[in-house]
Amino acid sequence: MEERPETELISIPATPRVSTPEILTPSGQRSPRQGSKEAKSSNAWTPTSFISPRFLSPIGTPMKRVLINMKGYLEEVGHLTKLNPQDAWLPITESRNGNAHYSTFHNLNAGVGFQALVLPVAFAYLGWSWGIISLTVAYCWQLYTLWILVQLHEAVPGKRYNRYVELAQAAFGERLGVWLALFPTVYLSAGTATALILIGGETMKLFFQIVCGPTCTSNPLTTVEWYLVFTSLSIVLSQLPNLNSIAGLSLVGAVTAITYSTMVWVLSVSQQRPPSISYEPLSLASPSSSLFLALNALGIVAFSFRGHNLVLEIQATMPSTFKHPARVPMWKGAKVAYFFIAMCLFPIAIGGFWAYGNQMPSGGILTALYAFHSHDISRGILALTFLLVVFSCLSSFQIYSMPAFDSFEAGYTSRTNRPCSIWVRSGFRVFFGFVSFFIGVALPFLSSLAGLLGGLTLPVTFAYPCFMWVLIKQPTKYSFSWYFNWILGWLGVAFSLAFSIGGIWSMVNDGLKLKFFKPN
Repeated sequence: MEERPETELISIPATPRVSTPEILTPSGQRSPRQGSKEAKSSNAWTPTSFISPRFLSPIGTPMKRVLINMKGYLEEVGHLTKLNPQDAWLPITESRNGNAHYSTFHNLNAGVGFQALVLPVAFAYLGWSWGIISLTVAYCWQLYTLWILVQLHEAVPGKRYNRYVELAQAAFGERLGVWLALFPTVYLSAGTATALILIGGETMKLFFQIVCGPTCTSNPLTTVEWYLVFTSLSIVLSQLPNLNSIAGLSLVGAVTAITYSTMVWVLSVSQQRPPSISYEPLSLASPSSSLFLALNALGIVAFSFRGHNLVLEIQATMPSTFKHPARVPMWKGAKVAYFFIAMCLFPIAIGGFWAYGNQMPSGGILTALYAFHSHDISRGILALTFLLVVFSCLSSFQIYSMPAFDSFEAGYTSRTNRPCSIWVRSGFRVFFGFVSFFIGVALPFLSSLAGLLGGLTLPVTFAYPCFMWVLIKQPTKYSFSWYFNWILGWLGVAFSLAFSIGGIWSMVNDGLKLKFFKPN
């Protein structure tokens, strides 16, 4: 008969579930590093303050192991986040098993898409110098604000800001936060969905024309009918319940976006350039008109860096503990994603402008490729390129519509105090899809819509995160960080106003040219 050891390790039981109105989950806040200002200034007692190396040194090994285990346990449960149980019913926070791979997929799907295709249009109005400068500055700027949002997700101990509007309310106040953030985030979701319907429907029409060929005798669908086909497919895919459940779609969207982005610029630069090409910026007779065109072009550049309205939502799908905060896998995935985003956006903008110059049509590089080289490139390659664009648009529609779905269901669950049924959830998504479809039919001006979207939603990406950092983190007044973030924030607001004016002018100008526009 074996002898039992004299001492045994005491296992700490898991935290029991408490049936309270709120669910307690780890917040994921790190303790301040030794030597930092926070560590020096923090004199508050913690549950593990007495378990120091000096305290443990005279104690025997078995007891030391027990106390070390207890220290880890107390660190794990000593920092708790209170979450509303309603979050378990909503699409964004319903599932919290995300990871760095999901972060990469979602950020790539949100960051690369149709907006890259119209970047050469902006270069046609800005020229080489200002086009490259504006694109580079915008990329670095938005990467900094992305880092800010990732850090602010759990900036306050005991709280996770799962949505952009929640973080805005924490920074600006309950009412002002809603006024400042709700409209641009909802507008960004609905506006992006509308633009995706436009580009997706038009691309499906071109794909059909390429596959069918010039000798096709079938009666083709009109452009509006192709919009309707794309909308119907998007609504079917939108029935997936939550943000984590569309990770596979985001992977498909990321792969297809990278593939067609590479194919488009490679095919464009490999063909002979159009005759009488010029790289001088396009301008109109009136100086004011030329200024508005340039502002609209800068708005297109700003709109090419979308996705910041989804950063907190993506991070909310990840588990977070004291030792493993959600910001670590989120930032790791975001860095990989934005490396590939840069590898897509810059070649399309530079290669597209080099290939077509000021003859770039308003529809973007994909339209130029079909217009100038449809007879020079094999039908199979062209058809594959257009099909990949359709797949990417369908995938992007899902992730950009998710905040709108979440808002609809949040309103329903707060009134009824119960989760949405399958039929209610489906009804919300069908409603959103067809509203976006009708907006797309009413405003079929893609490049102008991109400029307006870039102007109106620019604060979400470039301005608000800087203000939030100052108001929540509260850096030392008149320090470099304080000045830097205030200046960036107000510059973002000024650019937003200017780009919005340029986008509205461009839309009005296009509307006057096409008074009674009827899609074929």
